[in-house]
Amino acid sequence: MRRAFIPTVSELQAFRACVRFGTTMRAADHLGLTQSSVSRSVGQLEDRLGVHLFHRVRQRLVLSDAGRRFLRDADSILDELHEAAVRVMAFGGQADVLSLAVLPTFADRWLIPRLGRFHRLAPHVTIDIAVRLDPVDLEAEPFDAVIQRGPVDQATTGIVPLFDEELIVVAAPALLAGRRFLDDAELAALPLLQQSTRPTLWLEWFQAAGIDPRTTLRGHRFEQFSMLIEAAAAGLGVALVPRLLVGPELQSGRLALASQNAIAGQHPYRLAYRPGGEEQPGLREFLSWIKTETS
Repeated sequence: MRRAFIPTVSELQAFRACVRFGTTMRAADHLGLTQSSVSRSVGQLEDRLGVHLFHRVRQRLVLSDAGRRFLRDADSILDELHEAAVRVMAFGGQADVLSLAVLPTFADRWLIPRLGRFHRLAPHVTIDIAVRLDPVDLEAEPFDAVIQRGPVDQATTGIVPLFDEELIVVAAPALLAGRRFLDDAELAALPLLQQSTRPTLWLEWFQAAGIDPRTTLRGHRFEQFSMLIEAAAAGLGVALVPRLLVGPELQSGRLALASQNAIAGQHPYRLAYRPGGEEQPGLREFLSWIKTETS
């Protein structure tokens, strides 16, 4: 049952138009309504909330303190409704919509370049991808599946293992000055590019090298691996990154291996979904496809 104090969309639209234009007449012209209907909507809204949203000053509407506070929320509500409608319309009537949360650089470097193959197999499935760096709670957020690293609750989710993570050191060839591989002391003497969401990576790399750990935490910081890769290619320093994310740069020669060593990440990449989610046709087809791509 709808609560009597909750505004209607038409009341919110009338309120916002009156704020913008300062009179009910100009607001009505903007909305394509009559002046009386706009006045009535604003009056109903004030009655509903039990506050005066405007002061009437010389035939103009001036926001009250309550109206000024309410405007922020009204704007947010109407904007979110607009965005929700646009998102739904963008699906163009497709019956199968698959909503995925994915790590940003993994999406850019691995998943999206391969989605053409999935589309050819399942052209009826529309993919809706959002990026997430932090762990995703599938019970609280409206995603069908998530691709992430880190622990997941296997009792409440289905799991598809994708890759173990292998971290390698890369640099622009010019920074290496013709050297094939560097030892740890030589690496530590170069600028070390830092991944701000995983700040201990260089500590893990140098943990057995006997190098002052304070020096391994210094350097330019970047939030995403994609930024780190570009910074390394620009010659800003050496980067410690997952091997699966730098294949094109290594192949093209934009980046070169700076060490012959590698370390394993603490958590593998995996796809997680709600139990029973494989009964959803779009997700079932995606699971089958991604297992093939990673086998």
